Amino acid sequence: MAGRYDSNPFDEEDVNPFANTSTRGKGAGKSNYGGGTFYMTNPGSVPPASNSRLSPLPPEPADFYNDRTATVDIPLDVSMDLKKKEKELQAKEAELARRENELKRKEEAAARAGIVIEVKNWPAFFPIIHHDIANEIPIHLQRMQYFAFASLLGLTMCLIWNIIATTTAWIKGEGVKIWLLSIIFFISGVPGAYVLWYRPLYNAMRTESALKFGWFFLFYLVHIGFCIYATVAPPIFFKGESLTGILPAIDLLGDHIIVGIFYFIGFGFFCLESLLSVWVIQQVYMYFRGSGKAAQMKREAAAGAFRAAM
Repeated sequence: MAGRYDSNPFDEEDVNPFANTSTRGKGAGKSNYGGGTFYMTNPGSVPPASNSRLSPLPPEPADFYNDRTATVDIPLDVSMDLKKKEKELQAKEAELARRENELKRKEEAAARAGIVIEVKNWPAFFPIIHHDIANEIPIHLQRMQYFAFASLLGLTMCLIWNIIATTTAWIKGEGVKIWLLSIIFFISGVPGAYVLWYRPLYNAMRTESALKFGWFFLFYLVHIGFCIYATVAPPIFFKGESLTGILPAIDLLGDHIIVGIFYFIGFGFFCLESLLSVWVIQQVYMYFRGSGKAAQMKREAAAGAFRAAM
C-alpha cells in the first residue's frame, strides 16, 4: 500500500512558461515536497507580465439620462407666433360656426314658409338641373313621370341627330341655311321643352297643383304638334331639309344616298318621339280626370280670374 505522501503518478510537472530555461540550472533550485518535484526560479530574472485591462470610465451622474432641471432655450418670437396662429384658428372656427348657424336658421325659415330649396344634381358629371323623381314624386306617379322624362330625352336625341343629318347634307352641297336652322331648333327646343312642359309636370306631380297640370297640357300639345310636323317636314314654314322628316329623306335619297339614310334614321326617331308623347299625355290626362283635378283646376282658374278682375 502506497504511503500517505507518495507521489501521484498522474501529476504533471509544473512548468512556468515565463521562466528562463537558461537560468534554470543556475538560479533555480529543486525542491521535493510530498513526493512532487518543482523548481524555484529567481524572481528577478522573470519579466513581469503586462496588464492588458483598460482603465474604467468615470461614473456618470445619476440624472444624466433624465435631467429634469435642464433648460431648453425657446425663442420668444416663436412662442408669440404660435399664440397668434392659435388665435387666428379660433377666430376662423368661430366664423364658420356663425355661418353654419345662420345657414341652418335660413333653411328652417324656408321650410316653415313652404319654400323648397332645390340643389342641381343632374346629370351627375355636370349638374345643370334639379331632378329627383325617386324622393320627390309619389310612388304611384313615378312611372308616369319617368316616361315624361324619357320623352324629354327623346326630343333631345332627335334634335341632336337632326344636326348631324343636316351637317352631312351641308357637306354634300345643300347649303348652310338648313344647318343653322337645325342649331336653332336644338337651342330653343330642349331648354324650352324643359321649362314649358316638363318642369310644370314635375311640380304638378310633386305638389298636386291643378293649374300646373293645365300649363303642362297646353305646352305639351305644342310639343306633340312640333314632333308630328318634324316627322313629315313639309316645306311650309321653313326649308324642309332643316328637319329629318319623310319628305326630305325621299327627296335626298336619289341625289345623296348617305344623306338620305341619315334623314330616314331621323324620321324614325321623330316617329318614336311622337308616339311616346301621345301616350304620355293620354296617361297624364287619365290621372288628371280620375283624381278630380279637373274640377279643382276650374275652381282655381275662376278664383284667379276673379282676382285679376278685382
